Amino acid sequence: MLASVTLVYNTVEVVFALAAGMSAGSIALIGFGVDSFIELAAGAIALWRLEEELDPESRSEAEGISARLVGASFLLLGAYLALRAFLALLNQEAPESSILGIVIALVSLAVMPYLAREKRRVADALESGALRAESVQTSLCAWLSAILLGGLVLRAAFGWWWADPVAALVMTPIIVREGFETLRGTNR
Repeated sequence: MLASVTLVYNTVEVVFALAAGMSAGSIALIGFGVDSFIELAAGAIALWRLEEELDPESRSEAEGISARLVGASFLLLGAYLALRAFLALLNQEAPESSILGIVIALVSLAVMPYLAREKRRVADALESGALRAESVQTSLCAWLSAILLGGLVLRAAFGWWWADPVAALVMTPIIVREGFETLRGTNR
């Protein structure tokens, strides 16, 4: 149930974050939306693997392919964010303020820690490494929400054009680390 709730929430988050990010020209908000999409895809794959009747060898192969695709996606997102943020700072590209983006970040900051805590509780009770890894990913989303909120609020409140690309740069190491850990399987 927690995985399903997360999938539904991430779907809504992806749609609104990407729409708000594109509308405002916010690199951090677009990056947040793409990160949510990657997490949505990873969660859907995990849920599918749990429900599919695969033999152990096929399951292991499917998990390996899934981890490589998700890990590579995080790394590509990290590279994109770093490059776009650097170029935005260099060219002094100013995004518009985004009230919708602030609302998305606030809601995520409220929802994600709760989901992460509940997933961790269930993971401990079931002794599930996969669910524990899912709780870590959900916790990271909460951190990204806080960083995003900071950048969006600084832009809206003080007009600091550079707050958005700086927020994207602060997100980058978290996303890249998640990519490497997913590829190595250490977040499981």
